[in-house]
Amino acid sequence: MKTVVLSLLLLAATVFAQNAIAPGTVIPAQLNSSLNLAKSKPGQTITARVMQDVPLSPRGKIRAGAKVVGQVVSTQPANNGVPAEITVYFTRLNFAHHSIPISAHLRALASMTEVEQAQIPPAGTDRGTPWAWSTRNLIGGEVAYGQGGPVSRGIDTVGQALADGVLAPVNANPTSGCRGEPADHTQPQALWVFSSDSCGVYGIADVQIAHAGRTVPVGEFTLMSKQGNFDVRSGSGILLRINAPR
Repeated sequence: MKTVVLSLLLLAATVFAQNAIAPGTVIPAQLNSSLNLAKSKPGQTITARVMQDVPLSPRGKIRAGAKVVGQVVSTQPANNGVPAEITVYFTRLNFAHHSIPISAHLRALASMTEVEQAQIPPAGTDRGTPWAWSTRNLIGGEVAYGQGGPVSRGIDTVGQALADGVLAPVNANPTSGCRGEPADHTQPQALWVFSSDSCGVYGIADVQIAHAGRTVPVGEFTLMSKQGNFDVRSGSGILLRINAPR
């Protein structure tokens, strides 16, 4: 009987998660924990803070400040030509008094330095000019023109700039292997400091996403370096994307 009840509770939580957060939804977050080959251990808890309100259908949202929780699955230090690897699985999202299971893959990762630079205007604001009106160069090459202004790639407008981030449909990046929007996903995406087609690793030399977590093993992403051990510092930015239920 206890097993049946537990199974029903888990099923209800999973259904709630799938209904609340549509597949393809992007969650922009900043790591609270470092991923360090010398210190990280399997089973270690990893957390990240959601950095921008995430729109949900039809009128809900995940508030900035929500927490994504996961753990280190495995580590493999560099040794005798064997690449260094660390595998992480984010399993839960805590927001609005809910703690729900999630399955998400990693679309993009940016170093703490890249994140900081994307929040600082390339030229200082004039005296008396509100900071929110400043232009910002986003990670991936697009430009956000002040609060309420456009987000542009060249002459094309791809989204809207906000005080705490950007809203834009996700664009495909075939070169790096990232998809665009699912056909039934109509909500704008919260991308924080990232461009609409950001995909892969930015600002962390010799590190790549060896497995994003979109395919088996679903939800687990692996970072790899062929040049030795690496350290993804807390404060780095990530774009997680909710997987379709399987």
